[in-house]
Amino acid sequence: MDEAQVGLTYPILKCWMKRGEQKRIPMSTRQRRSQILAGALNWRTEQVHCRELERLDSDNIVTYLEWLLTEVYPHQKVVLVLDNAAFHHSATVQAALTCFEHRVLLLWLPPYSPDLNPIERFWKHLKATVCANHLYASLDQLIQSVRYFITAHNSFDPNFHLSFARNF
Repeated sequence: MDEAQVGLTYPILKCWMKRGEQKRIPMSTRQRRSQILAGALNWRTEQVHCRELERLDSDNIVTYLEWLLTEVYPHQKVVLVLDNAAFHHSATVQAALTCFEHRVLLLWLPPYSPDLNPIERFWKHLKATVCANHLYASLDQLIQSVRYFITAHNSFDPNFHLSFARNF
């Protein structure tokens, strides 16, 4: 489980350009706006279970965990891999997790080791595919693309990358 942030201002990453031409994406002069996402990756099925959060704080993390453990995995045993963010260690989150301690095993990552959390690779892929090299007119349009990307990822559509690229 981890959190990520996507926003309207995102850098240009590696991309193909015609020789002698420079790719340009106009910069929005509007206020920098972003959306925080909380997500969990099922290692066995590669499904990503993601929710949008209003803020990145203990209360919103508890709401996400309750959704994950009551609606997505209501009866299954779950192994949660968590990093050492302060809100993961908060008393509020720890108290909420005690309600599920009979079926949830917490694995804490060593400090400064995001490479050990597989959801980090998913966030990187999502941002490189959906956010980088694109200018969205609104945050809603960006969030719609993020939702489409996650839905397509979870459907295991082999033509996903082709269909996603055609939409731009």
